[in-house]
Amino acid sequence: MILSVVIICIFLPKQPRFRFEYEKGKIWMHEDLIAPYNFAILKTPGELKTDREQILSSVYPVYDNHVQEKKDEIERFLNELEAKWKGSGLEDNDMPEYSSTVTQILSHVYDRGIIALTKRFQTNGENYTFNLATENVAEKKNTAEVYTRESALVYANTIIESKKALTEKEWLKSIIGDYIQPNYIYNERLTDKLVADALSNISTTKGMVQRGELIIASGSMVNNEVFQKVESLRIAYEEEARIGGDRNVVVVGQFLIVGLVITLLMVFLYLFRIDVFSNNRLLSLILLVVTGMLVVLSWALKLKLTSLYYIPFCIVPIIVRILFDTRLALNIHLLMVLVSGFFVPNSFEFAFLQVTAGMVSIYSIKTLVKREQFLISSIIILITYFVAYLGIILIRDGSISDVGYASFVPFIVSVLLTLLAYPLIYAFERLFGITSDVTLMELTNTNSSLLRELSYKAPGTFQHSLQVANLAEAAIYRIGGNALLVRAGALYHDIGKMQNPQYFIENQTKGYNPHDGLTYEQSAQIIISHVSKGVDLAHKHQLPESIINFIRTHHGTTRTDYFYNAFIKDHPDEIVDEQVFRYPGPIPFSKETAVLMMADSVEAASRSIKEPDAENLSNLVDKIIEGKLGQGQFKNSNITMQEIETIRAIFKRMLMSIYHVRVDYDVKKGEVKRIV
Repeated sequence: MILSVVIICIFLPKQPRFRFEYEKGKIWMHEDLIAPYNFAILKTPGELKTDREQILSSVYPVYDNHVQEKKDEIERFLNELEAKWKGSGLEDNDMPEYSSTVTQILSHVYDRGIIALTKRFQTNGENYTFNLATENVAEKKNTAEVYTRESALVYANTIIESKKALTEKEWLKSIIGDYIQPNYIYNERLTDKLVADALSNISTTKGMVQRGELIIASGSMVNNEVFQKVESLRIAYEEEARIGGDRNVVVVGQFLIVGLVITLLMVFLYLFRIDVFSNNRLLSLILLVVTGMLVVLSWALKLKLTSLYYIPFCIVPIIVRILFDTRLALNIHLLMVLVSGFFVPNSFEFAFLQVTAGMVSIYSIKTLVKREQFLISSIIILITYFVAYLGIILIRDGSISDVGYASFVPFIVSVLLTLLAYPLIYAFERLFGITSDVTLMELTNTNSSLLRELSYKAPGTFQHSLQVANLAEAAIYRIGGNALLVRAGALYHDIGKMQNPQYFIENQTKGYNPHDGLTYEQSAQIIISHVSKGVDLAHKHQLPESIINFIRTHHGTTRTDYFYNAFIKDHPDEIVDEQVFRYPGPIPFSKETAVLMMADSVEAASRSIKEPDAENLSNLVDKIIEGKLGQGQFKNSNITMQEIETIRAIFKRMLMSIYHVRVDYDVKKGEVKRIV
């Protein structure tokens, strides 16, 4: 506990916090706010964006005029013309006309200029203004005034077509394009330097607030102008405190707050989850999760993330809910958000969003029966974030036009990161020896290797286990408990019978009973040993300890009455060692294990009834449960007599359904006789 508090305090930001809470469009609920010193009013992000756009629109790209390009291309054409002319088959006396035409075209297009357009500057149409640098002299031009390579070729083709003396116009068109290249070349380095210089001159402030000036009076509305002044004061205050504040005093305050919250968590565990409070392993897991999330928050604050909503806060309540219970998950989430509220900006908004999303995440996985619920839960959390944040924006800004889609991106990322809860739960289970509902779902799959082996080696026991699972699950669901845990425990409680399946009546064939060749003591020990063999088999297959507890306790310290009574009958004069015929225990120590014991005994005994009518089944259930109560098998279980009565009624009703018992009618009165 102390280590957790120390780690959290080490990582949390150390500057003092601005003590006022405020929201745009709300009433100022504090005393009159007087400026304690001179400070500059910061521009809003929207104003800075407008300034940036204006600056960028006033900075024109720079193009270098390569004046030598004209001379080079004309000379290259003249040098290559003779070789190309000989390959064309034209008369030599026509060559001067062709040469003159091309020279005229090239001189014109290069003098006017050929440019390669840059898409970066085509924001308001195809053409844009640029600065042309010719031998260190800048001249402002527009791209509409010059040629592109394409438009220069169009001009060249037009001139060629207009020359009647040229007989091979297509040949000339095909070669002239080789000599038309851009001579106005974009200077990216110089342009970027001009943009950077211009942006560096943007002022981030818009005026000053003088010391002693009234910023806002108590009870006044926080409008846009006032909000920006208060926000500027907050930033100035925290920056000054970061430089000149006493870090040691801040650390003491953080230690008090974090220590109080962790202490409240310990008190909650002591009062409501003493089993967790008494288990250092489980306690370490909870503190690890809480500490880890607060360290991640501190890391995000130091990195100055654009939005703290990228952090998957809902991952903590989901993990705690699946590994423990709903109350603990909600309690931890609330305490964690309260601590975070001291260090995040817009703390009320942050707390509202995280508390609502955390509550939804807990509610959405209240009963985890399918893996798809993780995805469904994530979608519900995302919708909650969207609705809550949209409501906050509308209240704060009073306009739907201010809602930007980019504001919702952090929530999408956060929910996607929340899906990491699934692998984290698996890791925590392995490291801390906890059984989650996800693992229980996997264990209740009857296609698992161990249950498939049970159905093959001991089919009667497997069917018995399925019926016990149905009875126990229905009962525990009604009285309140972990139905998934009970079902898993019921399916595995008799796996020890796989060692000698033929010695158990549900697996025996007619006409053969292997107990006929054994003494009563030997038979009793074989029956009793299925508990210890089941425990060994469970350890071998690495079943969770919570499941193994069902194997240990499903017979408690009861006797194998059939063999015990048979021994007494056949040996009336001998002293009997009762421990030979008694299960080693322990007796059930939870509501779930107690329900399984009752369901197991009732289901097994019901198979021996020759006439399973309503009265016989009712008497059987009463006899079995009263017998367990009389032997003190439930004294360590947190189960009440009222709950036992509820279980009794559920067992009777389900057994009547299993054995297709009809309900008797009183024909004279036309009423149903209540059998149970």
